[in-house]
Amino acid sequence: GEEGSSELCVALQEGVRGIDEIGLIPCPEARYNRSPIVLVQNKLGVESWCVKFLLPYVHNKLLHYRQRKQWLNKDELIDVTCTLLLLNPDFTTAWNVRKELILSGTLNPLKDLHLGKLALTKFPKSPETWIHRRWVLQQLIQENSLPTLVNKGNMGTVPTERIQRLVQEEMDVCCKAAGRYPSNYNAWSHRIWVLQHLGKLRVKILLDELSSTKYWVSMHVSDHSGFHYRQFLIKSLTGRTVADNTVLVQNQLVNQQSSSLPTDEENEAAEATCTEEQRVDLSQLLEEELELCTDLIDTYPGHETLWCHRRHVFYLQHHLNNKLLLPNVWLTSVDSSDGTLNNSHPSTAVSHGTQAMDVDGLHDSSKQGYTQETKRLKRAPTQDSLGLEMEYRFIDKVLSTCRDVEQARFATAYKKWLVNFPSQ
Repeated sequence: GEEGSSELCVALQEGVRGIDEIGLIPCPEARYNRSPIVLVQNKLGVESWCVKFLLPYVHNKLLHYRQRKQWLNKDELIDVTCTLLLLNPDFTTAWNVRKELILSGTLNPLKDLHLGKLALTKFPKSPETWIHRRWVLQQLIQENSLPTLVNKGNMGTVPTERIQRLVQEEMDVCCKAAGRYPSNYNAWSHRIWVLQHLGKLRVKILLDELSSTKYWVSMHVSDHSGFHYRQFLIKSLTGRTVADNTVLVQNQLVNQQSSSLPTDEENEAAEATCTEEQRVDLSQLLEEELELCTDLIDTYPGHETLWCHRRHVFYLQHHLNNKLLLPNVWLTSVDSSDGTLNNSHPSTAVSHGTQAMDVDGLHDSSKQGYTQETKRLKRAPTQDSLGLEMEYRFIDKVLSTCRDVEQARFATAYKKWLVNFPSQ
């Protein structure tokens, strides 16, 4: 009855405090005269027979409140929504009620992060839980919310430290949810969102994530979402680092022109960031990722996800090589009148020795013939050709040694893609 359901609601709410995982205990009917809530250490179990009574009770109670047919005070709302969301975390109305409580200052947003974390242990793919979690994080990172967070959450005194703690907590939640549900797209998408909005795609965080997820993907070789996440990390590092290296060059030119001006703390921090990011060897990073693919393909034959990941890494490697060569093409230009370097742009202050080669004579119509230097450059093996040759060798080795039919099929498909790759 209603009285019994109310008691279960209170018992469940009391059990929420301090636990880190919930689950259902298979029990078709009540066999003993005891509470259906079982708490062992930090694990909370609910006997399955009571769900058919408890869930409709809290569901109707909340709907009656929203329809203004029944009044609930703030504590009752917190209890009812908490119980409902632990049993059915995709009930949007309950999350909306808790949003209103957070905005009114009644509910600490950190409690909703814990509630969502708890619900994800039983429902790791729940889309509404991930959506609400992002909304809560947005409230926490807003400037107006930070003083309230300090008073209620006691997360520290430095905003940067609080953000770092939030990022680390979200990484842990996403990792556990991804492990509980295969190809958990919602968890990995949330992880990317955290990197973009909380981590601001900082190079150190990206590198840490690339290192921390290496073991995870090695243990989940068929989970495409995990490898897609690594592709996002590598692509972000590629774009971010090349751009910052360009900024660093421009800053050095400015410092040469105005060396007498004092440098404030912000410029020092920016230079430190650029210096840190300049030390990232992207070519080596991509080589290591290809080596990881090689090891996993050899160890776990017949997984298409690994071949798709290798294809994407090679594609990024190709475009990185082209992107690193672009400054040599665009930073200098030849004046058609006298053949001297045109340094009209700040970024073109380079020596004559770094002048871009007009291989096909496109810059100057009068230079249609090849020079000795351009012939030498044409004969020299390019980075792409060396990479293609190594990939062909790898494929031939796989085809000559593997006994798995699927492995041979994936290797043949990859080889066909490589044949058409230069035209892509």
